[in-house]
Amino acid sequence: MILYRTKLGLVVERDGKYYGVKDTLDTLLARRDLSGFLASTSVGESVNAPASELLLAPIENQEVWASGVTYYRSRSARMEESKEAGGGDFYDRVYSAERPELFFKAVAHKVAGPNADVRIRRDAKWSVPEPELTLLINPHGEIVGYTIGNDMSSRDIEGTNPLYLPQAKVYDQSCALGPGILIRSEAMPSDTRIGMEIQRKDRIEFSASIALSEMKRDPRVLAEYLYRDQSFPYGTFLLTGTGIVPPDTFTLQSGDRISISIDQIGTLVNRVA
Repeated sequence: MILYRTKLGLVVERDGKYYGVKDTLDTLLARRDLSGFLASTSVGESVNAPASELLLAPIENQEVWASGVTYYRSRSARMEESKEAGGGDFYDRVYSAERPELFFKAVAHKVAGPNADVRIRRDAKWSVPEPELTLLINPHGEIVGYTIGNDMSSRDIEGTNPLYLPQAKVYDQSCALGPGILIRSEAMPSDTRIGMEIQRKDRIEFSASIALSEMKRDPRVLAEYLYRDQSFPYGTFLLTGTGIVPPDTFTLQSGDRISISIDQIGTLVNRVA
């Protein structure tokens, strides 16, 4: 099942059919039987498939957090970009440590939805998208769904000093989520693939994919660390890190089209403002 948030309300897709959902996402996440409720005949009336222009970011009052250095490729890229600042082994230690890197990413009004614009910082010279499997975690710390996330990043700002990470990562429309939430409590298969394509005008500037098997961290462990000594009354989204990093010669430009696909979830498309 995939749950969509639209301008007309929530819609759930089950076996190729669509049903309106009267509840809010906040209310749904309070249910311990979310999957069972959405699969029931009482969820709502049959509706048409939501048009792409009606889709919104699938978030209400949830916070968005992110994980870093969960793939070897990310470790290597971070080490390279920060070595002149003396942080060359900083990310290697994070990659090898028991405790994961977790940081706050966004609140709802900073999140772009499907087909909406994402942004690059005006004071950044080197910006990239980061395609990530994103967990939907309920208030009890249970993973109840998955969506696609784009963790926009200013690599030159973070590379200057790792303490600048909040400025490199957190700004208006620096995060995109969507197109919908795959409602699933089981772990995603390890052979699930994440793919990204960046189109500039009529040319593909970058394209790559990676399997979840390349992720070093168990998503359940990431969720457990996030919920240590923290409460999320409306639940939270957690981006799980990226294993796809464009070459150092690449930086995003206004007008670029970013497409991120994950098996079973769909494709999230955004343009750079």
